[in-house]
This record gives sequence, structure tokens and C-alpha cells, in this order.
Amino acid sequence: MTSASFPSVFGVCALQLAQRFDLKRMTTEAQLSAVPMTYRVGEGLVVVFRYGAVVFFAVAEDVRDRFVDNILLPVADQPLARIEREFLDIQTGPDRPEGFAAGGICLASASLERLQLVAEVLAKSVLLASYETRIGLSFDLVEPVVRALESPRMRGTKAAELLRIIGSSLLIEHAMIGRAEVGETPELLWERPELEGLFRLLEDEFEIRERNAALSRKLDLLSRTAQTALGLLHNRRSLRVEWYIVLLIVAEIGLTLLELFVLRH
Repeated sequence: MTSASFPSVFGVCALQLAQRFDLKRMTTEAQLSAVPMTYRVGEGLVVVFRYGAVVFFAVAEDVRDRFVDNILLPVADQPLARIEREFLDIQTGPDRPEGFAAGGICLASASLERLQLVAEVLAKSVLLASYETRIGLSFDLVEPVVRALESPRMRGTKAAELLRIIGSSLLIEHAMIGRAEVGETPELLWERPELEGLFRLLEDEFEIRERNAALSRKLDLLSRTAQTALGLLHNRRSLRVEWYIVLLIVAEIGLTLLELFVLRH
């Protein structure tokens, strides 16, 4: 697919649809590239990422919906209830400085490599947006649990909630580092290093590195908070058990003294 296949202005849509896609199971023959996985769809282009993100270039909404329903959802692992979206316009022309302008992205041409770089950044942006939402919800859940530690009485279900929060944090961290590699440079730049300037411009505009670093700090804080709260809860329960044991010992001593000094006289 060449630049001539695209108009001078066209739309791009990025979606975060699932936790991951099983790309080996995708059933479409119009593949243009394997890294990243790129397909021709009608007059447009689709780039699919294994961490559950997809980016459409110049694809009509009805065609996009059919691709999602027929191609992506059958290979989706844990589809998201809340889909993160990013919509932009791309303007192309050899005389335009590459970067951001009012209303969208300017590219020297709509070459496959340039569009794949745009897709890399937009996919990471919607992925980070999804993680930001999930971490925000986890903070909302952990706060009342931590506040409840101030109470002398605490429901047993609180420990299960803390464990779920810790597990969710670990899953997000694993996906960010292992599957999505948010902070890594795309493999495409190994073959086309002259496009690194464009990639850095896009990465800076969407604050990919800053958001990734902020998420890492929040994940660490969330995990430490939940683990500390869980430790305090366990200590409180251990102390309660120890008091029960002490009371039983005191009761046994009392019964023994009662038998020795009262019942025998």
C-alpha cells in the first residue's frame, strides 16, 4: 500500500478492546506486515497489537465495526467492558513539517512505516488510558479498606479485597513490562532509524514515557499500600488469637485455683 492509496486528509481511530489478542488465530489474508501486525481493509489500513489495541487508518465506521466483530473479538482474551478510544485526523504533504498541528498529525507522506509508527504511539496511548482507569478504580477500592483499619472491628472480606487489588496491580505491571513494552523503542526503527525523530515527536505529544513512569509509581504505591494494609490486618488477627489464648490460659488457671482452694474445703 502506497501513499497514493490515501487522500491528503484521513481519519485514524485507536481502540483498546481487550487484555490481549491471540494474533496467531486471526483469519484474514490481507496481511501487509507481521511486526507490527498490519492488514489492508478496504481502502484503509489496520494495525493490530497483541496487548489488545487496534488502530484503523481511513476505515469507515461500518467497516471498522465488522472487522472488530468478525476478526478481532473471536481472538480477544478478556474483552474490556470500557473501551478506550482515540480519534485524530492525519494530513499528508511533502511540504508539511512532520508533527502536530491544529486538529491532528502532519506527515510528509502516508507511507506504511510512518503509519505504523503513528499506530505504535496511539496504541500505547489507549493502553495507558485503560491502565490509568483501572488503577484509579483500584485506589477507590483500597482507600475505604485502609480507613477501615482504624476500626477495632473489621469484616473478613476486607482481606480478600486487598488480595484482589494486589493481584490486579501485579497483572497490570506484568502486561506493561512483558506484553506491551510501553517504554521500549519499536522494532520498526531498527530498520528505519531516520524515522526516530517522528516517533519521538509523537511520543512526546502523547506523553507516553511520562504517563508510563507515573503509572509505575502509582502501581508501586498501590501495591505497597495494599500489602501494608493486609499485613496490619493479619497482625491484628494474630493479636486477637493471642488474646484468646491468654484468656483461655487465665480461665484454666482460675478453674484450677477454684478447685484447689474452694471446692476442696
